[in-house]
Amino acid sequence: MAEISIRKLCKSFGEVKVVRDFDLDVADQEFIVLLGPSGCGKSTILRMLAGLETVDSGQISIKGRIVNDLPPRERDIAMVFQNYALYPHMTVYGNIAFGLRRMGISKDEINRRIHEAARVLGLEGFLERRSTALSGGQQQRVAIARAIVKTPGVFLFDEPLSNLDAKLRTHMRVEIAHLHRRLNTTTVYVTHDQIEAMTLADRIVLLRDGVIGQVGTPKEIYERPLSRFVAGFIGLPAMNFIDVEIARSSDRLRLTGNGFRLDVPAARFAVNDRKRAVLGLRPPDVALADGELDNIISGSIDIVEYLGNEVLVTVQFAGGEIRALVKPELAPGEGASLRLRPDPDKIHLFDSEEGQSLNAVTAEGRSLNAVTA
Repeated sequence: MAEISIRKLCKSFGEVKVVRDFDLDVADQEFIVLLGPSGCGKSTILRMLAGLETVDSGQISIKGRIVNDLPPRERDIAMVFQNYALYPHMTVYGNIAFGLRRMGISKDEINRRIHEAARVLGLEGFLERRSTALSGGQQQRVAIARAIVKTPGVFLFDEPLSNLDAKLRTHMRVEIAHLHRRLNTTTVYVTHDQIEAMTLADRIVLLRDGVIGQVGTPKEIYERPLSRFVAGFIGLPAMNFIDVEIARSSDRLRLTGNGFRLDVPAARFAVNDRKRAVLGLRPPDVALADGELDNIISGSIDIVEYLGNEVLVTVQFAGGEIRALVKPELAPGEGASLRLRPDPDKIHLFDSEEGQSLNAVTAEGRSLNAVTA
């Protein structure tokens, strides 16, 4: 059972606090993704977990054993780096075997493990090639094979796909998902790519400035973001944010922006006595108005971005701009007038100052260490 428990983990470089009071429990066989912008502390956390960075304070436990002072080789982990770190003078076989030979494993067992890993990762025909003769995707597979032959309790991935082109990233993402399903090994994966996080993770840990913004399944984080930061980071195209004034009328809230007015059920939001908020609308949740007169945002099309089966239109209105996804056959050209109707069940509200979500369900379950703004 390869559980991981991290408590009050802190790390600074000089005066800069990179990780602050980081707490996380990872279940056996769980796939956790540490996600966030550059400089948020995700790789530093992974390196402390691996034993490549010292811990200023806090505790890391793997399989019930505190590992703060243990060297990497004694932590029962294997790590795959962003750069493949292969030995150019060695064959694929030699690269994969190198760590096993240092562990004193028998030649027959090394051979068995290498051929099994090669079969799983589609490297059977490349074992005698030099690593320099491989494509980027093949080199990354070799790096992964080198990790899995050690049969560790925990896999650590540090942005393993960032050096690959878009098509290869998609292919390798699927391979990593299949590999995890086959091996069922506890995995901690670092990335700044939200698509990787959303498609691979059992749970996402979204970080900002060394602090957890939200922990949850991809569905939970997308549908119930705890803050404006989380809502803006997760989702492509990015969420629209518009300043609005709030007025309560019986069981309804009236949200008034510059040039529009929306009426929504008051029970969906915990606005208390706030008079202002930030309205959040995802582009897929904004449709073309079909004769409706209420809850409409009107403007003119500024930019049309053709995405294949959808078109992303940027509409300028009196209060700024809003982006919506529409079907190509329904999208007018640039400069045309457009009336948009937000889905009232998909509207988000955020506090104007602190940035926390005001959606009632989200507000009730807010994490105490969630980043706002």
